[in-house]
Amino acid sequence: MKFLAVTRRHTGRFSQAEFAEHLPAEADQARANYASGVFREIYSRGDVPGAVIVIEAPDLEAAAALVAALPLSQHAMMEVEVIPLRPYRGFIGG
Repeated sequence: MKFLAVTRRHTGRFSQAEFAEHLPAEADQARANYASGVFREIYSRGDVPGAVIVIEAPDLEAAAALVAALPLSQHAMMEVEVIPLRPYRGFIGG
């Protein structure tokens, strides 16, 4: 199944220096998840600091666990919403 994770950094609660401390590990983990195929796509948000990730996982719990394991999640430095995706209805059966 595919899921969309939308993250937003808590920039009001943490300094740039605090983010900088954890961003290399965050990038390493995201890269590893991409290389293994569970992160299918990942983008930096253009509106606020954060990311949008297309995840391939067996269920919502597994997808949420992948994002919860990221360093910024582990340090409560970002909010995360994980949304299950379905095929677009307009393309089914017609």
